[in-house]
Amino acid sequence: VEVIEPAVKGTLNVLKACVEAKVKRVVVVSSRGAVAFNPRWPVGQIKDEACWSDKEHCAATKNWYWLSKTEAESEAFEFAKSSGIDVVTVCPSLILGPLLQPTINASSLALVRLLKGGFYFYHAYICFCTTPPRHLVASLSKKHDIFSCGILFNPNSVRISCRCAEGYDTLEKKIRMIVEFKVRMIVDVRDVAEALLLVYEKAEAEGRYICMAHLTNPRDLVDKLRSIFPQYDYPKRFIEGGEEDILSSEKLQRLGWSYRPLEETLVDSIESYKKAGILD
Repeated sequence: VEVIEPAVKGTLNVLKACVEAKVKRVVVVSSRGAVAFNPRWPVGQIKDEACWSDKEHCAATKNWYWLSKTEAESEAFEFAKSSGIDVVTVCPSLILGPLLQPTINASSLALVRLLKGGFYFYHAYICFCTTPPRHLVASLSKKHDIFSCGILFNPNSVRISCRCAEGYDTLEKKIRMIVEFKVRMIVDVRDVAEALLLVYEKAEAEGRYICMAHLTNPRDLVDKLRSIFPQYDYPKRFIEGGEEDILSSEKLQRLGWSYRPLEETLVDSIESYKKAGILD
């Protein structure tokens, strides 16, 4: 909950300063989280810039980060209407690519976990899930003969409390080799930077722009990674994780945006992790 106020106030403070400085256009970086979380959107219909995450649903499901992004972006547009400043927003999907800083961030952690045979693949669970999905517990219980099991998700670790036929160490190792099978939307951080520059410079740019390059799933991603970097300890099993919302960056591409191949993003990401000592 505490992320909401600084997200909204911080955005408005910057916009107010821009008005005072007579800035004509401001590009606000939002997130796919402000687009995708809308249960009322027609099932199977690709989500475009017209789709907004449902604030009440975000609050009810305690997706505070997505709520903060939705609130900040909508408030930015409301401020633009009242002040006359030109606001354009960019909503990236999962961002990978070379790191500028020496430490790992949440998005890159998703890829690092995959290289280390880790449990998490996507940042929603890394950051915000406090209880495991029931289908996940059911699947693990069935696969590993767990008589009682409790799994605590947090940003840095997986804790397992259980009694099982195979023993704790064996079970923990197996759980770390399982990844939920859902489609993922990836974009390179350098392509996001190009998108920001593009919407800032193009006079015709207006409103929101989804910034998403590649659709993939964990199994295909692991196969691609293993073909390039065979030395890592990749997940061995994949379980079904339900439907994943698909977004479209067609509007941004019509403006002139393009993106690099996924393999380039993966290679450059992992090389930067190696250089930073993250994969040691």
